[in-house]
Amino acid sequence: MNARPGHRDALTDVPGVLVGHHHALDPAATLGSGAATGCTVVRVPGGAVASADVRGGGPGTRETDLLDPGATVRRVDAVLLTGGSAYGLAAADGVMRFLEEAGQGIPMDPADPAKVVPIVPGAVIFDLPVGAWDIRPTAEFGYRAAAAAGTVFARGTAGAGVGARAGALKGGIGSASLVFEEGPAAGVTVAALIVANPVGSVLDPRTGLPWGTGTDGPAHFGLRAGTPEQIARARDLPTKGTVLNTTIGVVATDAPLDPAGCRRLATTAHDGLARAIRPVHSPLDGDTLFALATGTAAVPAPPPLPAAFPADLLLLDQLCTAAAVVVERAVVDAVLRAESVAGIPAYRDLFPG
Repeated sequence: MNARPGHRDALTDVPGVLVGHHHALDPAATLGSGAATGCTVVRVPGGAVASADVRGGGPGTRETDLLDPGATVRRVDAVLLTGGSAYGLAAADGVMRFLEEAGQGIPMDPADPAKVVPIVPGAVIFDLPVGAWDIRPTAEFGYRAAAAAGTVFARGTAGAGVGARAGALKGGIGSASLVFEEGPAAGVTVAALIVANPVGSVLDPRTGLPWGTGTDGPAHFGLRAGTPEQIARARDLPTKGTVLNTTIGVVATDAPLDPAGCRRLATTAHDGLARAIRPVHSPLDGDTLFALATGTAAVPAPPPLPAAFPADLLLLDQLCTAAAVVVERAVVDAVLRAESVAGIPAYRDLFPG
């Protein structure tokens, strides 16, 4: 693919994209008591072209209709990823309040720059059984996560990933990036941030390796197959056993894309989920991926194409290939960095090598 990981191997390798978390985590949390939930905000000061692709039978989302390529509004100011199921969407109010105070959003009155409407789509995971049912992200969570956004952020058990479970294992937040070195996308970055909370398995029961190591190979992640004893222990874990689940995330690029290009990017990014989670897009998931394009990168002049094709067709093809790869890697990153919460075992607990 002629691409290498970015400097941080993270979503914030895309210039102008910031990530912030806020969560509540009680070290003594159990399945049913204590605090174990949070939210994550992806901020793009100045806005970004955006779209989304929602799959699975149980989505919990906000403002995704607005992201249809045929809709009027073409840019967003932030994306909310949150725990708390539908209750957690309240965190978006806090993100909007932060952005309004910062003067970021659609200007609605030329005479008064303070009158803006921030655009904040979002999606939720179902993490209510982890910790106390009635402790979930609020508007204050969203405000603090937006305020904390920067280029360096925690992964694993952080933000929206605090209460996440990936099948029988502890889930969490993961990220990855690629920078193209040649071709139509030379100099362009593609990156992903994923909150892994699927009902499906992230683990190959034959080897103990994450399914998402299939494209790059386990050595890329510093992994090797588990011992027979470790694999047997993983196989004996009880199934997740919740009706609602969901993996959500953001794919971003600095390439100049229109909303239709962003939709295609989000659509093919789901291929990365399919490589890393089995099954995915089930009736028990509401998998949702957002795509952002900041348009700050200078791309090579495209070769001539038939008039029936969009001028950025070859560029988009490279970006879509990369989107699936970074999503796949981000799921693995989430699983490898996760730490046990409420007795839910983490991958490193089972395979410490």
